[in-house]
Amino acid sequence: MNHACDNLVWLGVVPNHWRVLKLRQILSPVSEKNHPDLPLLSVVREKGVIVRNIEDKEENHNYVPDDLSGYKLVKIGQFAMNKMKAWQGSYGVSRFDGIVSPAYFVFDIQYDINIDFFNRAIRSIVYVNYFGQASDGIRVGQWDLSMQRMKEIPFLLPPRPEQDQIVRFLDWKVSSINRLINIKREEIAALGELKQNIITKSITTGLNRNVEMKHSGNEWINYIPWHWTTVQLRRVYTVILGKMLSPAPINSQDSYEEYVCAKDVHFDGVDLSSLKKMWFSQTEKKQYEIRKGDLLIVEGGAGAGNAAIVYDLCGKSIYIQNSIHIVRSKSNQVMNKFLCYWISSLVKRGYMKNICSVATIPHYIKDKVLSTIMPLPPIKEQRDIVDYLDMKCEAIDNIIAKNYKQIQLLQELKTRLTSDVVIG
Repeated sequence: MNHACDNLVWLGVVPNHWRVLKLRQILSPVSEKNHPDLPLLSVVREKGVIVRNIEDKEENHNYVPDDLSGYKLVKIGQFAMNKMKAWQGSYGVSRFDGIVSPAYFVFDIQYDINIDFFNRAIRSIVYVNYFGQASDGIRVGQWDLSMQRMKEIPFLLPPRPEQDQIVRFLDWKVSSINRLINIKREEIAALGELKQNIITKSITTGLNRNVEMKHSGNEWINYIPWHWTTVQLRRVYTVILGKMLSPAPINSQDSYEEYVCAKDVHFDGVDLSSLKKMWFSQTEKKQYEIRKGDLLIVEGGAGAGNAAIVYDLCGKSIYIQNSIHIVRSKSNQVMNKFLCYWISSLVKRGYMKNICSVATIPHYIKDKVLSTIMPLPPIKEQRDIVDYLDMKCEAIDNIIAKNYKQIQLLQELKTRLTSDVVIG
């Protein structure tokens, strides 16, 4: 028999024999310190409590002090929470012994409860939303959850046999959904590899499989049709490195203009939706302005070598900063789009790791771009190859997009299923 919980509209209708507890009846706060030699843990939205990878600069943005003696101990089976991000779901039962920020909450689970059930339930979307309602602050992103308000959050608890049954059911269903998701991801990876093989083969050997071949003399190109040539980019293209950022005007004639930065450049297109601004002189404006049809190549960073053709400027005058090259053909015998496909092939095959100037960040500097050797078929064959690759890549991209959509739907199903089951 089901009933509606008084004052708990967010739970909806729940089984009549399930109990409604407060988290203070389940969790007991603890604060043990002086374990600086244990692994550093993070509490994140997607996975709960994880071992922090302090070597990964992309994963960790928070400062880690030299003295960790003030960090809190978290033991396996304890509940840890980032109180500043509880509204996002940054909490969970730990599967590791380690230490967390002294600003976090740590609790023993003192109630006779299936730990897996508690972790699945409390991390389900229905409870995450309630943690958001219980948090407060000036604005989203700075919300905080007090210990007192956290203790008063209600928790719906079925009898222990039902908890165990729910855990077994979710293990079965979630693992089935995860298998489907992994199959889709494998398909996406295979399609991406197929797409890259088609690009590389077409851009180096052409579309006529019966033509006589010769060795190009370049390891990245290998064999090419006998009537093709190879050429350094400097002979057929100009390369302009973008302007060094200017946060303030140098003289009164400078103007404040929109520009595009490297993170907005991807192979599948240039995103001009989130522009930034900087100062340009009148002469610089002409030099660094992007034109429709330009090829943009990322100069530095993890995306070094990523390339895209500019198709639409959205009616704006847009300029580039110093982490992007503008590449333009010198004659009508070469196509920017053909070169774009060639550069993408090199990136996917690891070319940038071999030739980029590398300190801590790889750089595909202007001289390296100009020194890059490319296959050069007659202009008609370039057009035919580009048309063929546009067609093939669009078809593959459409299938990949459908797989991503199916993964999204499966993830949503998993989220809904868990939320529905843990509240009866």
